[in-house]
Amino acid sequence: MKDDPHQSHPQITARLRRAYGHLGKVITMLEDQAPCSDIAQQLFAVEKAIIKAKRVLIHDHIDHCLSPDAESNRPDFEDFKTITKYL
Repeated sequence: MKDDPHQSHPQITARLRRAYGHLGKVITMLEDQAPCSDIAQQLFAVEKAIIKAKRVLIHDHIDHCLSPDAESNRPDFEDFKTITKYL
C-alpha cells in the first residue's frame, strides 16, 4: 500500500471547519447588529484560518508532489509555478 502524500489534509479540513464556524458566527452577528469591531474580529479569524490552510496545502504539495523524491524523480516546474501563484 502506497503512503498517502497528503497527510496534512485532515489538519487542513479541521482548519476550514473552524473557519466555517467563524463565518457562521459573522453572519449571525451581522443579523443581530453586533458591534462592527466584533464582526471585524471574527472576519479576521476566518481570513487567517483560510490563509493558513492554503499555505499548509501548498507547502504539502511542494514537499510531497513536486520534490525530486516524487514519483517522476524530476520536479515539475510548471506545476510549481502554478501552485505558488496562490501563496
